[in-house]
Amino acid sequence: MQITSTDVLIVIDVQNDFCPGGALPVAYGHEVIAVIHKISPSFEHIVLTQDWHPPGHISFASTHPGRKPFESTNIQGRLDTLWPDHCVQGTFGAELHRDLNPNKAELILRKGYRPELDSYSAFFENDHATPTGLAGYLRERGLDRVFLTGLAYDYCVGFSALDARQMGFSVVVIQNACRAIDHDDSVTTMEEQFDRSGILLISSEDISSTSAIA
Repeated sequence: MQITSTDVLIVIDVQNDFCPGGALPVAYGHEVIAVIHKISPSFEHIVLTQDWHPPGHISFASTHPGRKPFESTNIQGRLDTLWPDHCVQGTFGAELHRDLNPNKAELILRKGYRPELDSYSAFFENDHATPTGLAGYLRERGLDRVFLTGLAYDYCVGFSALDARQMGFSVVVIQNACRAIDHDDSVTTMEEQFDRSGILLISSEDISSTSAIA
């Protein structure tokens, strides 16, 4: 697959808390880093995202007395999953994984910092109405095709892909540069939405080294 100067690689939430040993680990989550480093030279433009929750965030099970992580509850009229406390602002868990090289990133976008709103997607908060500003940033720079990698495939990567498609971008998910949680058959559910939305799934091997931008 030929990579052009209007493509952008978006690396979703490769943070300590989402890797083994973290507060909300995605199985083998750290393995995406080597794949991301392998493909990143092919991209002129790279964006990183970072979950950045304040203490007592509404998505934390600890904020809801008597509730446990991974239970579902109604939050402001939406059925949302409750999570362990994770990616709390200023903590080690919220930091990008030490093996991820951020030097080529042109933007690091923090999301989920509003106490009353969770934010899976890099484009919208979970109310599907409050934008992060990423779509405007990409459009202003003339970037029109989004390649997504990172954690987790069936949550933050997936919802970012769906929102990007809804916003009019061409969207490609690099499957082997992602890892999934797969809670309540979430992988199958997400891939069905990918198919309906026209989101392309590829492997990193489909990005030829000859496509690297000089």
